[in-house]
Amino acid sequence: MSAQIHLATPDDAERVLSMVARFHEEFALDLSDEHRARAVLPLLEGHPLGAIYLIGPRRAPVGYICVCFGWAIEMGGIDGFIDEFWVRPSVRGRGIGMEALHKVMTALGEAGVFFMHLEVDREDDRAQRLYRRYGFEARERYFLMSMDLSKLPKA
Repeated sequence: MSAQIHLATPDDAERVLSMVARFHEEFALDLSDEHRARAVLPLLEGHPLGAIYLIGPRRAPVGYICVCFGWAIEMGGIDGFIDEFWVRPSVRGRGIGMEALHKVMTALGEAGVFFMHLEVDREDDRAQRLYRRYGFEARERYFLMSMDLSKLPKA
């Protein structure tokens, strides 16, 4: 199986939301269907801050990569963040993930993205090996910090 990639559109919503739900279930992310739809549908409709790529045949994708965009002076301009990357468990270990990652990274580089980031579970050695083989490196000086703005402290 070749790791074809396709930019997901609103026509792919059902397939994408199903895979996102499976990813969230696999990684024990307790998010509602409404939450997923609110986060995914704008990307399928062309929101400029992100994109979702389907992996495999458009009608029967075997995974997806969600990329979000920002700007970093240190990185020279547009940077991206792999927000979610999931391949169906039954086809893992066949090189599909690496091939899809390469195709998406190539397309993003050609589109003017200068730098890519991702976060990976500290205990997920398999995913870390994949990303290291591709060329991602840990930034030892930095670590990711996050804040839920819905819980913003009152002034």
